[in-house]
Amino acid sequence: MNLHLLQELMDLNQAFENVIRGLERLEKVGLFDKEQVRYTRAEVESARVDANREFFDKFEEIVEEDAEWAYEFCQAYDQKTKDPFDFYLEIKQREEARRKKGLPPRVVLLPDWDKDDEQRYDEEQAQKRAAIKRRKAAGKHKPKSAKAARQAKTGVARAPERKIKS
Repeated sequence: MNLHLLQELMDLNQAFENVIRGLERLEKVGLFDKEQVRYTRAEVESARVDANREFFDKFEEIVEEDAEWAYEFCQAYDQKTKDPFDFYLEIKQREEARRKKGLPPRVVLLPDWDKDDEQRYDEEQAQKRAAIKRRKAAGKHKPKSAKAARQAKTGVARAPERKIKS
C-alpha cells in the first residue's frame, strides 16, 4: 500500500483545516462580513471534500491493483508449491461427488494408483542408468589386443625398435 499517498492526503487535510480555523477566527474578529467569511469557509470545505473524493476514487484503483497483484502472486506461488498428490486427491473428490450425483465421470482414475509409484519408477530408472554407466566404464578399460594387454599390465608402452645405420 502507498502510505506516502495517505500521508500526503493527511497533510492536505491539515492545511485545509488550518485555513478553516483561520477563517473562523476572522469571523469572530468582526472586521469582515460574517456571511462572506462563512461562504469562503464553505468553499474551502467543498474544496476539501472534492480533493478527498478524488483521492479516494484514485486510491481505490491503486488498492485494487495491489489486491490483484497480491492475489495473482499467491495463486502462482500456491500452484508452484502444491504437492502433485493434492491434485490427484482434489480430482478424486470431485469425481466422487459427480458419481454421487449420477453424473458421468470426466476423468478415469487408476484404481490401484499410489503416489509413490512415480518416485519408485524414477529411482529404478536412475539405478538402471547407473548400472549401464558402470558397465560401459568397466568395458572401456579392457585392452583390445594382446600387445595392448601387455602394455596395460606393465604400464609401459614400448616404442618400436629402430635400426641404426652404422
